[in-house]
Amino acid sequence: MKLDQYSLLKEKLNSDKYSSIFILVDDNTDKFCLDIFKEKSGVKRFNKIIIKSGEENKNIESCLLIWDKLNEFNADRKSLLINLGGGVLTDIGGFCASTYLRGISFINIPTTLLGMVDAAHGGKTGIDFKLLKNQIGVFKDPLEVVLDSDYLKTLSKDEFINGYAEVFKHSLLTDNPDLDFNSLIKKDFYKDVDFIISKYSEIKNEVVKSDKFESNNRKILNLGHTIGHAIESYSFMSNSINELKHGEAIIVGLITELYISHKLFSFPLSDLENIKTELLKHYKVISFSDNDVNQIYDLMIFDKKNEGSRINFVLLEAIGRPVIDKEINRELFIDSFEYYNNSL
Repeated sequence: MKLDQYSLLKEKLNSDKYSSIFILVDDNTDKFCLDIFKEKSGVKRFNKIIIKSGEENKNIESCLLIWDKLNEFNADRKSLLINLGGGVLTDIGGFCASTYLRGISFINIPTTLLGMVDAAHGGKTGIDFKLLKNQIGVFKDPLEVVLDSDYLKTLSKDEFINGYAEVFKHSLLTDNPDLDFNSLIKKDFYKDVDFIISKYSEIKNEVVKSDKFESNNRKILNLGHTIGHAIESYSFMSNSINELKHGEAIIVGLITELYISHKLFSFPLSDLENIKTELLKHYKVISFSDNDVNQIYDLMIFDKKNEGSRINFVLLEAIGRPVIDKEINRELFIDSFEYYNNSL
C-alpha cells in the first residue's frame, strides 16, 4: 500500500502540472519527518514553510505566516501545497491552500495516528478563533491523502496513544462486529496499526461520502466532541487544569456523553462501565471542579453543531446506533462529570 501511494505521488510531483511545490511542516515534522518524506517521494525541488507545532498555534497568525511565504515564493493557482504533519497542521494547511488565490491544490501526508484515522480525511479544514475549536474554516478535499505508518515511529508513546481516541470513537459508531469497540480492544495497538489505520479511517470516509457538508448523518462523527472540544478549549483558557491534547479531551467527552446516553437512551450500563474501564487504561483521569464543569458547559454554546441557543449532542442507543441533534439540560451534564470524577 505504501509503495503504491508513493508511486502515484511521484507521478504527480514529477509531472508538469504544478508550477511550484511547497511543503508545510512544523518544528517537529521538519526535524523528524521531512527527510523520510523526501526519500520516499523523491521530491527534490520545493519551497519549505515552517510553522510552530501545537493546538495553541492553530490560529490566524500561523495562516498569515503561510500566506506571506506563498507570496514571497510567487505561488500561483498552479502551485501545490503538501501538508506534512498531524491534525493541527493538515487543518491549517488545508485552510490556507483553500483560501489562497481562492484555492490551490493540496495533499495531506498525516504523521500522527490522529491525522491518519481522522483529521486528514473528509475535507474539513480550519483554525481556532480566540481558543474556540475550529470556528473558522471551509470544506475542501485534498487531492490525495498518503497513509504511511512509518511516520508513527517518530512519535512519543503519549502522542501515539493520543490518536487512539478517534479510533475508539469510530469503533463505537460502527455496527460491524469485526470493527466495533469490543473487537478493537482485542487488537495489538502497535502490531496491528496498519490494519487499524486502514479500517477505521474507512469508517469515517464512508460516513463522509453520504453527507459531505455535515447537514445530517456526518454529525455522528462528533460523538464525544461536543463536551470534548469544550474541555480542550477550556484547558487552554484555565489555570485550574493543565492543557490537554485533543485525544485526552475527547476521551472525557466519550465517557460523559455515553453516561448521558445511558440516562436518556438506555445505553447499556454494562457497556458504559466496560468502555470507561478500557479507556482509562490508556488515559489519565482528570479532576474537574464544580467551577470547571460550569465553565465547560458555557463554552459548548460555541459548538458548530448548535442551532441558535440549542446545544446539540450525538448520543448512542447502543454501540453502532448513534442518534443526532439531541438536547440535554445542565443538570444531566453536571451529573455526567460526577460519574467521570468517580473514576479518580
